[in-house]
Amino acid sequence: MQFTMDGSSIPSVKQRVDRLIPKSLILDLPPPELIGSMTQAPPPIACFPAEPLSIRLDRALHQLSWLDKSLVMAELSRLAYGPPELISKVVYEAGIDQCDFVQQAGSEAYVFGTKYDCMIVSRGTEPTKLEDIAADAKAWTVACDIGRVHSGFDSHVQLLWPDIENRLRENQRPVWFGGHSLGGAMAAVCAVRCKLSPIPSNPQAIFSFGAPRVGNRQYASFLKIRHYRWVNNNDIVPRFPPRFMGYHHMGREIYVNRKGKISRIHNWLRFHDRVRGFLYGLRRGKIDYLCDHSMREYVAIVRHLHRTEKQGTRFTCPQAATRHRSAMRCSEEPP
Repeated sequence: MQFTMDGSSIPSVKQRVDRLIPKSLILDLPPPELIGSMTQAPPPIACFPAEPLSIRLDRALHQLSWLDKSLVMAELSRLAYGPPELISKVVYEAGIDQCDFVQQAGSEAYVFGTKYDCMIVSRGTEPTKLEDIAADAKAWTVACDIGRVHSGFDSHVQLLWPDIENRLRENQRPVWFGGHSLGGAMAAVCAVRCKLSPIPSNPQAIFSFGAPRVGNRQYASFLKIRHYRWVNNNDIVPRFPPRFMGYHHMGREIYVNRKGKISRIHNWLRFHDRVRGFLYGLRRGKIDYLCDHSMREYVAIVRHLHRTEKQGTRFTCPQAATRHRSAMRCSEEPP
């Protein structure tokens, strides 16, 4: 210890620091053996944005408008990408008391049910799963009882169909099918199998979003049930597999233009609309061919149309595409 000339001691460095820093600001550190464990990041928690359904299913689907049904199936197709333990809680709040998750070797689907209806919603392509990519890549067709069908889509459904068929064996409710991307193609194949199955079934309609072509002309024209096939502007997936391979689309196309409205346009009018949509996407730093395929985009579009309808604008489902210039307008009718 050091002393001054008058004999008083000189304060040490620690004493000087203690005088400058109040004790209330001094933090107690944990023991050294715990510091290492505290610096380790916690394990990641899977967080799926499971939004609640916009419409509560306390009545039969056939009592809803076609746009209401489209919204229900769009939101269920979005939820089909989520984990079963989370999705079951979300759909239960909307009046859906049955939520069965069916999976086999990378092929996945949900069987939802109310006391009025049964809804089979297939999960779409997940880029991290090689099984889904392989199913998309098997673009050659295989023969079946009613024509020729995409080999990959048919094999994906083949894995699930025994389990789905068992769940439908005693079902007396109307059956609805839906899905996004690969899930939309699987929904169409499931509907065909349901129609051909010996079990008593009552397939009602298909709602697909950004779905590719499934089979040849004979296969595509077999089903006589309603098929609402949503296509969002520059979504690239519905353009594949190409027509020169013998593929044809199923059902009634519902084309959404660059402004998010349902349009009955064809040929060069649609080409013009897609070019303008692509350029607008570039200005926002997005590639329309990929962004327009997002299931989030489809849900947002159908929700917007649903809100607009509630405000008084009635939307009619397009019957067929037209080549006339006047068809550029949105498919709307006054209330």
